[in-house]
Amino acid sequence: MHAVVVTVSVEQNQLEAARKALKEQVVPRVRGSKGFLKGYWTAGADQTQGLSLVVFDSEQNARDAANMVRANPTPPGVTLRNVEVREVIADA
Repeated sequence: MHAVVVTVSVEQNQLEAARKALKEQVVPRVRGSKGFLKGYWTAGADQTQGLSLVVFDSEQNARDAANMVRANPTPPGVTLRNVEVREVIADA
């Protein structure tokens, strides 16, 4: 298994709109990706920093998903900070 780890920054005045776009657009698109197994989207204490971890069944499917993240525009007020593919070495 491999995971795509994404970090974003969200402008304070766009928090509600960004969360709505996440739930209505981003999550359904990711859920439909080839090899998708599980995903988690998190927010920091002040809600302006986001981190997601999405697990795929193979490295290739994770890389394809990472490329999709890089290629698609972010919602207004959201800045993509980092996209990384990592091997999942353990789970519980």
